[in-house]
Amino acid sequence: MSDLVWAQFGDVSNYVEPFAGSLAVLLGRPTKPRTETVNDADCYLANFWRAIANDPEGTAKAADWPVNEADLLARHKWLIAQNDFRERIKKDPEYYDAKIAGWWVWGLCSWIGDGWCHAESAKIPHLGDAGRGINRKLPHLGDAGRGIAEYFEQLAERLRGVRVACGDWARVMGDSVTIKHGTTGVFLDPPYASERNQSYAVDSADVAHDVRKWAIENGDNKLYRIALCGYAGEHEMPENWHEVEWKASGGYGSQAKSKGRENSEKERIWFSPHCLHSVKQKSLFEDDLNETAA
Repeated sequence: MSDLVWAQFGDVSNYVEPFAGSLAVLLGRPTKPRTETVNDADCYLANFWRAIANDPEGTAKAADWPVNEADLLARHKWLIAQNDFRERIKKDPEYYDAKIAGWWVWGLCSWIGDGWCHAESAKIPHLGDAGRGINRKLPHLGDAGRGIAEYFEQLAERLRGVRVACGDWARVMGDSVTIKHGTTGVFLDPPYASERNQSYAVDSADVAHDVRKWAIENGDNKLYRIALCGYAGEHEMPENWHEVEWKASGGYGSQAKSKGRENSEKERIWFSPHCLHSVKQKSLFEDDLNETAA
């Protein structure tokens, strides 16, 4: 849904993403990057940046692996168990772990839904369809680690100017990070209040409500273009906000009669009044919405 978000934001001077996951929206920006800030509470992104900047081939070797459920679960548990990892990232400016970086990004591209590398869970993950990120079937990636290494080198160049904060989401929401830099697009994808308990390394039952409060308080400011993600009925927003339904795709969870499929039908984005279009169509995949976004 990154195309939908950028159609609403336009070529903003500043972009802020307080809940950085795979950075799919940032990487989907159709215009030249300007000032950009993301917040990564668990330090996996910070480690990934260091690893691809210093050892793209080593990171690629770790990431070059087929989608396999047994490996996905085993790596998930192993990554969670690396208790000293976050502290070392914050204390040693030269420290990085290429294996952690490679396994983390491989899992992001293989695991559908929340919970990857964030908390122990009895839930079985939904496997990806080998069509995301490093698993995309593109000629320049190929099957060899070197192709992925070249891809990581490109990612390192793209992320070179992105500011990565590591902490609470609210730290990057002040004026000095946002509207001081001009018109600012803010992409808010917090842990969903309805059913994401313990899905994140740094989680709170109230965080989605706090995020909604911030969005409403700042939504009428013409310098903000805000997108708030959630499930249908989760957020009661002012009438001048625009609610858009979109459908998550990919993975077995969206292809069968399961909780994953049910949730894929509930995805919503609320856009603040000063976004560019009043989009009211139901699905990102409908022709009329694609025409609006174009």
